[in-house]
Amino acid sequence: MKTLLTTYDVAVCIGRFQPLHFGHLALLESALAQAAVCVVVIGSAFQARTPKNPFTWSERAEMIRLALPQEGRDRVHFLPMRDYYDEARWSSAVCDGVTHLLKNRDPDINIRNTHVTLVGHFKDATSEYLRAFPNWTFHNAERHYQTCATALRNAFFGSNPTDMQATLAALVEQAPTSTLNFMRAWAQLTPFALLAKEWEMLRDYRQAWKSAPYPPVFVTVDAVVRCADNVLLVRRGQAPGKGLLAVPGGFIEQRETTYQSALRELQEETHFSILADSMRNCLKSVAVFDHPDRSQRGRTITHAHYFDLGERSLPEVKAGDDAAQAMWIPISDLASLEDQFLDDHFHMLDHFLEISDRF
Repeated sequence: MKTLLTTYDVAVCIGRFQPLHFGHLALLESALAQAAVCVVVIGSAFQARTPKNPFTWSERAEMIRLALPQEGRDRVHFLPMRDYYDEARWSSAVCDGVTHLLKNRDPDINIRNTHVTLVGHFKDATSEYLRAFPNWTFHNAERHYQTCATALRNAFFGSNPTDMQATLAALVEQAPTSTLNFMRAWAQLTPFALLAKEWEMLRDYRQAWKSAPYPPVFVTVDAVVRCADNVLLVRRGQAPGKGLLAVPGGFIEQRETTYQSALRELQEETHFSILADSMRNCLKSVAVFDHPDRSQRGRTITHAHYFDLGERSLPEVKAGDDAAQAMWIPISDLASLEDQFLDDHFHMLDHFLEISDRF
């Protein structure tokens, strides 16, 4: 058996791999050269399928396996990680996840004496997360490829089905053949056509704002309404996120406060109706969700209003406006529905309701 001459016990490589390209593969190869064991943290692991996150974490893990030689596959372990939109919470979850994975692999391991290196490189502001792990040694891997996963997704979803073969053939210098073959087969599945249509809508939406003097910042509102251990949700009837679950909400109007907009959107989307004084008394808190990547439409800041109606009977609701369905969902069911939510709405609910014991 070949003896591995490595510097560290464990190398950690973090990415979304949507999809895997040669830049990612170079990082993985660097990580495998640094340590006997490589933990690949796959981000955005439990998001709904969208043009930005088309592949499930297990599909991305398979892309990585296929691109590595057998010797590399045997040393790679995958850690799916959700987006918390809170760097401190996220980095803590990554560290805990790596520790748990290593202990499952070897119950006798001494984590304190395990030398861990984080492998990555700084390319722009999106790489700042690499500074969130002071207890790990950082290995700065040289960036040999300028490949961009966003450009790959744009080519993929912007391709006419009849031109798919030519589109993927043109990407041979950007992604491994195994990845392109995976994408070719995946394009035959149902999600591709749905996401391609949504990608087109989002492209046109952004194009409409290109003539603005400054990049637009959108302001929206959301209403988290709790009643008798249920929460009021809608299923979206239009893109983006058609068919996904969401908190009732929408764009603020010029002559409204955020509170007024939240009540209006709640009524328009669910026909929810309770006396104004009662709603004011039920308002428990307001939180701003402003992560730069929280919405595919662009920079979108939302003001979420949390109402607790107590233990009264569930008010009658009916879908309206751009909602396809309005319904009360038991809070105990929400954790199992995580991969069906629009943008960061699952995390918005978790912020107010503390719904997920598995975080």
